[in-house]
Amino acid sequence: MSTARSSQISALAKRIIGNVEKVIIGKRQELVLALVSFFCEGHVLLEDVPGVAKTMLARALAKSVGCSFKRVQCTPDLLPTDITGASIFNQKTVEFEFRPGPIFSQIVLADEINRATPRSQAALLEAMAERQVTVDGTTHRLAAPFFVIATQNPVDHEGTFPLPEAQLDRFLIRLSLGYPSQEEEVKMLDRLQRSHPIDELTAVVTVDEMLACQQAVREVYIDDKLRNYVVELIRASREHDDVLLGGSPRASMALLRTAQALSAVRGHNFVLPDDIKRMAAAVLGHRLILRPESRLRKVTPATVVDEILEDVPVPMITSETSRS
Repeated sequence: MSTARSSQISALAKRIIGNVEKVIIGKRQELVLALVSFFCEGHVLLEDVPGVAKTMLARALAKSVGCSFKRVQCTPDLLPTDITGASIFNQKTVEFEFRPGPIFSQIVLADEINRATPRSQAALLEAMAERQVTVDGTTHRLAAPFFVIATQNPVDHEGTFPLPEAQLDRFLIRLSLGYPSQEEEVKMLDRLQRSHPIDELTAVVTVDEMLACQQAVREVYIDDKLRNYVVELIRASREHDDVLLGGSPRASMALLRTAQALSAVRGHNFVLPDDIKRMAAAVLGHRLILRPESRLRKVTPATVVDEILEDVPVPMITSETSRS
């Protein structure tokens, strides 16, 4: 598939989501958002309590798109070279050879990323931002597509190193899966009684199809009014009374790109205001730093985003201003 229109992207997304839902039950909205990030060539931070299938989501997604997959279990003694790889002396050739680390996979799961030291966390920064790794002065390009899914437990803070704002900003979106409903949990137990469905999962799309979709998402039309709307939302986050530090220009780009991808997943070839509003919480929630007094009043980034969406006027987009 050399080129892909929105209808093709939507059909491809349905195949992937349907396949992943053989393993992950009742999380359709979260799966859509994770796929949106993948289509945007971004990265996802999964923040939730243990046991809600964060790791399984990454494994199922990797299997569904036929990508190579590696998992990095983050611990306080994890070294940067454990992630990037290192040069090892080969006694037979009497030369140093580079042994690539797990970062040289198309989908990388950084499990419990906040348990790694800041030095090891920083080893991911260059890879996430520039799709390359530099070891011993030599730069190594990473194979496309490249997608990092990091997980962290927001409840247990013992022995953790909170991610700095600069690294949080590298994640395109932040998601929380949450607990399943009673009906969904019963269905899950039934599926897992004899074997795990992840073992039988196979790829439903090719790597080339994913790469074509990533390129096509960039071509989804967005009206100038909606570009201004994105900027107004981000500027409102900087001026909000409860916010110490609002969204950066990177947040503006993230909101625009994810709205394009969500529009394509929904089968549209132009962005609607609802696409932007739907992505706002996932894009902005981890980028807003609230004032200490606001946190004491139990104000959350989610409530701030809701207030911003309510206060900023939504532009009128008619059929004449959108393009099919």
